[in-house]
Amino acid sequence: LIVEDEKRMASLLLDGLRDQGLAAEVCGRGDEALELLRMGGFDAAVLDIMLPGRDGISITKELRAWGNQVPILMVSALGSVDERVAGIEAGADDYLAKPFSVKELAARLKALGRRSLKMPQQTGEHMLSLADLTLDLHRREARRGGERLNLSARETLLLEVLLRHTGHICGRRLLLEEVWEYHFDQGSNLVDVFIRRLRQKLDIGHELKLLHTVRGADYVLQEGAP
Repeated sequence: LIVEDEKRMASLLLDGLRDQGLAAEVCGRGDEALELLRMGGFDAAVLDIMLPGRDGISITKELRAWGNQVPILMVSALGSVDERVAGIEAGADDYLAKPFSVKELAARLKALGRRSLKMPQQTGEHMLSLADLTLDLHRREARRGGERLNLSARETLLLEVLLRHTGHICGRRLLLEEVWEYHFDQGSNLVDVFIRRLRQKLDIGHELKLLHTVRGADYVLQEGAP
């Protein structure tokens, strides 16, 4: 579902995504988009932040509050860090700042659709843990010191990847591939913004810090500083 109120842009996106092999529909109002997404049937949504009827951030918040986990890629002409963080806090899975290419948009949507926050593989594995941090793979529920962490679906997936690599340095490229299935450098600080949000939820209020930055560019999940 493409939610874009500027008719010329909506038409360009619709034709471009169809040329890339994706079936798409267009909606020009936020309130109408919310109802369409509530009914289901879409593999992903492209939401502009500024929309008539309802803004993209409030749509995302309401969908997530209902337990609707449709992958959401948020777009904005502003593209500021604060806007990106607001979108991620609301539950968006990715973002693009205007202007962007339709090919990149299509690639990101395909990746979100493939990953689509899959359930864990049936390997018999049930729990991942480090110190007082646990992640229940079946319930997709994380706890620190026994208290449940309020993580979005994408943050939960990021935590799972980091826990599977406990003690090992994880670069941005690895995290992009494992969490978003992006097999290319998409030239943004997407990983950094999600790591920042995850660190706040994991470590604030705890003496023992678990999520660390290494060399200013990579990350590691372990007990104590690397």
